[in-house]
Amino acid sequence: MSNPEKHTAFIKKTAQQLGFSYCGIAKAEQLDDDARRLEAWLKQNMHGKMQYMENHFDLRVDPRKLVPGARSVITLLQNYFPDQAQKENTPHIAKYAFGKDYHEVIRGKLKHFLSILNENIGEIQGRGFVDSAPVLERTWALRTGAGWIGKNGNLINKQTGSFYFIATLIVDLPLFYDDPFAKDFCGTCRKCVDACPTDAILDNKVVDGSKCISYFTIELKDALIPSEMKGKFDDWLFGCDVCQDVCPWNRFSNPTAEIAFTPIPEILNLSTKEWEEMGEQAFAGIFKESPLKRTKYAGIQRNLKFINPDL
Repeated sequence: MSNPEKHTAFIKKTAQQLGFSYCGIAKAEQLDDDARRLEAWLKQNMHGKMQYMENHFDLRVDPRKLVPGARSVITLLQNYFPDQAQKENTPHIAKYAFGKDYHEVIRGKLKHFLSILNENIGEIQGRGFVDSAPVLERTWALRTGAGWIGKNGNLINKQTGSFYFIATLIVDLPLFYDDPFAKDFCGTCRKCVDACPTDAILDNKVVDGSKCISYFTIELKDALIPSEMKGKFDDWLFGCDVCQDVCPWNRFSNPTAEIAFTPIPEILNLSTKEWEEMGEQAFAGIFKESPLKRTKYAGIQRNLKFINPDL
C-alpha cells in the first residue's frame, strides 16, 4: 500500500473516530468556475451588508493561498440535527443554534485532528476551517463526493439530508482523491423555493442573501429591520430552517450524537413573554456558549419586537 493510500485510510478512520459523519478528499486547486459565480453574486449585491464576503477573494478561490504548498482539501460533515423540538408557540430558533457554538466545538475537533495527523504521519502543514474563513466549503464538499447543491444553496447528502456543519482541513499532504458528486437529486422539486417566506431562493440555485431571514436576524447589525419585511418572518427569532424543514431529503435526518449540541432548555421552552422579560445579564449567562451571542442581547430584542409588533 502506497503512502498516499495509507494516509488516506488513516484520515478517514480518524474522522469517523472523532464523530464526523462523512470524510471526503479533493485535490487542492484553484476554483475558476466558483470565482466567476462568486463575482457575479457579489456584483448583484446579494450579500447585502455582509461586507466581509467581498474580502480575500483570491483566498476563497484558491486553497493554496491559505496553506502554502497545499495538496489536498479534506471535507468533514458534522451532524447537528436535534433529538428535541421547540415547544409550540415559542419564537423559532434555527436548529443549528440549539446547543453550543459550533465554531468552538468543531474548531477544537479540527485542532485535535491535525495533532493526530502530525503524530502518526509526520510533520505536515495544515489549517482547519469551519464557516469563519474565506473557504468555499460547499464546493469542496461537492468535489469530495459528499452530496449535491440543492436549490436552497445547501449541500444535500443522499443518506442524511442537510442538517450538518461543513468543516474543511487543507493540508500539504498528497492523498487519494474521491470522485465529485455528479448527480442532482432535487429534480423538479420546488418545495424550498415555494416555501421561502421572503422569496430569497431563486430558480437557478442562487440564494439572494440580502433577502434571507437568517441575514436579517443574525448578520444585519442595523438598529431596524427594513419595514418591507414586516409579516414575513413566521416568528423566526434567530436564523431560519424553512427551506430545510420542507426538503424531502431531510426525512433521513437522524439525531446527532454530539453532546455539545444538546439543546439549551431555554431555547426549547421560553415563550415570547419570557424572551421579552429576559434581562441582558440573564441572556449573557444562559447563552454564553451559544451561537445566539453573535447577535447579542440588543439584536435578539430587536428581532423579537419585529416579529411581535405589539410588544
